[in-house]
Amino acid sequence: MSQGSQTVNVSDLDVAQLADVRKQLEEELNHLTNSFAQLKQAQAKFKACIENVHEVKPENADKTILVPLTNSLYVPGKLSDPDHVIVDVGTGYYVEKVCNALNISVMLIEPPQTRAQAFKHYSDKVEYIRTNLETLEDTISKKRDNMAYLTNILQQKIQAQAQSKS
Repeated sequence: MSQGSQTVNVSDLDVAQLADVRKQLEEELNHLTNSFAQLKQAQAKFKACIENVHEVKPENADKTILVPLTNSLYVPGKLSDPDHVIVDVGTGYYVEKVCNALNISVMLIEPPQTRAQAFKHYSDKVEYIRTNLETLEDTISKKRDNMAYLTNILQQKIQAQAQSKS
């Protein structure tokens, strides 16, 4: 027996069943909305990384910078080697990226890459998240439309019940 989805006309449901479907739809909408917000935060983080990659350039060598130790603790430092950057690739893994294609160094995971490739890495992440956000936004919009339709049917049924009792 296949587990295909079964279509049910919501106007055939009673008030209690409609209330249950509405509650489930609200939970789905909340989950999707939270996921959307988290994706937007991740996208903003990667956009900030792109801006930071642009600031790591040879003319900024030996300039004083603030080095973050935690989210709220910084120490002064100097940019001693603008040809190398360390990229967070997720789940606690970092990859050294070479900003100058002529200066090859030992990599942690990937072959030597330029600063432009680090920029591309983050740009690709931003684009990937953007397409996911668009898909998620469409899904949220459809769920909201379903919620409005369901709420309308539920109100009609409640009014019909009230009228039949009076």
